[in-house]
Amino acid sequence: MVDNDQDRFEAEVMNELQQQEKSMKTISAAFIKAQKEFAPAIKTATNPHFRSKYVNLEGCIEAVIDALHNNGIGLIQKTHDCDDGVKVETVFIHESGETLSGGILHIPASKIDPHGVMASLTYCRRGSLMAACGIAPEDDDGNLATERAGSVAKKPQTNKFIFFIPGKYPLELSDVLTWQAKFDEMSNKIVDSSLTKEDKISKLKALVDVNQPTLNRLPVTVKMQYIGKQATRINTVKGQSNETNKN
Repeated sequence: MVDNDQDRFEAEVMNELQQQEKSMKTISAAFIKAQKEFAPAIKTATNPHFRSKYVNLEGCIEAVIDALHNNGIGLIQKTHDCDDGVKVETVFIHESGETLSGGILHIPASKIDPHGVMASLTYCRRGSLMAACGIAPEDDDGNLATERAGSVAKKPQTNKFIFFIPGKYPLELSDVLTWQAKFDEMSNKIVDSSLTKEDKISKLKALVDVNQPTLNRLPVTVKMQYIGKQATRINTVKGQSNETNKN
């Protein structure tokens, strides 16, 4: 009896796998044809803080939507429940009824409010779509390449240090010392502000969290030093009286 149950289970699994394989054939062929027709995702939007161009969500959709529709494929982007940001799943639907998922992408929100969540949602939709379609952003001037004397000029690398501010545009700073000074300045302003203890502690922690990309570029000893300094500031805030906060 046990052997019969095991055989039945294995047969059901094999049948399900075969059905899944069959249900992917039409959309797989159509998607490959569509992918051959995808246009470049041109960087046309401008970030005023970085003084650089980037491809926005509209540009990503424009790069693929006509090719998808020409091959009988529709596009939807589903959101999933997420406590600390947004999760987006890009799904392709073929006119035959077959579907293809690009997986779920999670982007944390720097600030859980309408502005912060919507900004993360736009960023997440753009990243999810580009990953699912296999496209990459391309500069509208040909990747900033200019052929001169038979050679291509490469875009110079930058060693800028980015200072991230929760809920705001990041700042591009010239060197690590400037970044360190800005980090200390912002942290001390939070400690000396008239915010409540809870808000101060939350903002001090958030400042560390959003600046992890830059902190990870620092030597381990320096990184730990800044995390330790922030912990000291948090302890200082915890020791402040309610009367101090009101003042």
